[in-house]
Amino acid sequence: MKFLKRIEELIKEGDIVKNTLYEEDAGFCMAKYVDIFKHTEWKLKVQNIIELTAGKNSTYLKKFSEIESVKYIPDQTYPYFIKQFALLNALKDDYENGFLVSLKSLVEADVFDTELEQAKELLSNKYKLAAAVIAGVVLETALRSLCDKEKIPQGKLTKMNDDLTKAGVYNKFQQKSITALADIRNSAAHGKDSEFTHENVENMIRDIESFLATYLN
Repeated sequence: MKFLKRIEELIKEGDIVKNTLYEEDAGFCMAKYVDIFKHTEWKLKVQNIIELTAGKNSTYLKKFSEIESVKYIPDQTYPYFIKQFALLNALKDDYENGFLVSLKSLVEADVFDTELEQAKELLSNKYKLAAAVIAGVVLETALRSLCDKEKIPQGKLTKMNDDLTKAGVYNKFQQKSITALADIRNSAAHGKDSEFTHENVENMIRDIESFLATYLN
């Protein structure tokens, strides 16, 4: 809930920025402005929360960046602010209704598939150490995503595995399976290729694919 709380805080800060609205006579119209210091500070915070919740490649961040590419005559700041404020409110609505999490999950699924295919390719070329390390990275990233989804603080793989089990996300059998996969990853990361076999890594990749399909689809 920390992200939603932050979005709500920034909406309140946005109301403060909006209350700094003032007008100046530009000759042919009244130009509208908000306090430049408050607006700039708020804008940077909003950009950061968009990156954290929607992602760096999201439509939200793209639209946010595009807002100030439009030039107003006379030059004024309020039109930029009010569009950014509307975007922040839309972000809150999508976040509350789970649409941002769904989008992030789709992107992650694509990345996971690519990395596991890379691990398979490395394994087929007898690079079992590299294959196990890459598969292990996918596993740890998946656990981080599950922790975010369940509002559990991220940590080391072992702690996340314990916390997810305690929270009832999966059972003790799955917990033991993840511990075994993590052991292979750790051995590979330390170059101890005698501690596991080619077949162990094959099974590792298969088990991680099954885990992703069960818990992150």
